[in-house]
Amino acid sequence: MKKEFTIRILIADDHYVVRMGIAAIINNEPDMEVVAEAANGNQAIALFEKHKPSLLLLDSRMPQRNGVDTAKEIQNRWTGARILMLTAFDGDEDIYRALSVGVQGYILKNSTGEQLIPAIRAVAAGERWIPNEVGQRLAARKAFESLTPRELEVLHELAKGLANKQIASVLNITEHTTKGYLKSILYKLHVADRTEAVTVAIQRGLIHI
Repeated sequence: MKKEFTIRILIADDHYVVRMGIAAIINNEPDMEVVAEAANGNQAIALFEKHKPSLLLLDSRMPQRNGVDTAKEIQNRWTGARILMLTAFDGDEDIYRALSVGVQGYILKNSTGEQLIPAIRAVAAGERWIPNEVGQRLAARKAFESLTPRELEVLHELAKGLANKQIASVLNITEHTTKGYLKSILYKLHVADRTEAVTVAIQRGLIHI
């Protein structure tokens, strides 16, 4: 039997099995209930408008609209919306992007069993939920300089295995300019070569492949 005050939760995740598992955990709590489930970002926004849940449990990677863009849109429309990001991505840039658009909590999927319910209670109550491992990742970000939008474009092409000449052609810049961007990227990521740059960029969440 549900308590008089119930935390009403909208789950947004593109994997049906994941949604079912999370819903089973939540619905087992006497003061919580899942009011709706969304399979993509656009659906999450529509269902948020319809149900006005106490909390949105949001995956970061979904079709049509990713978690960060979804959270940003919801915060713009409904000031004070409570959002807990549940994701497999622990890169410092992934975390930073989520928190920068108003997400109040960030929890990793591999810790769901032990932390999910306390995290939901905290965020629904107006608190922030940043687990130690997430906080450490975020703190480590301060050791790096931010990449410019153009440097990120070069990095994306680099991850495809393109040579400098090919990258220059794709981005409509000179090969000399490409080499300059690459040198800056290596410096900012604290790496020695192209392969290491791509590896670190993926680990940090700067790019996804």
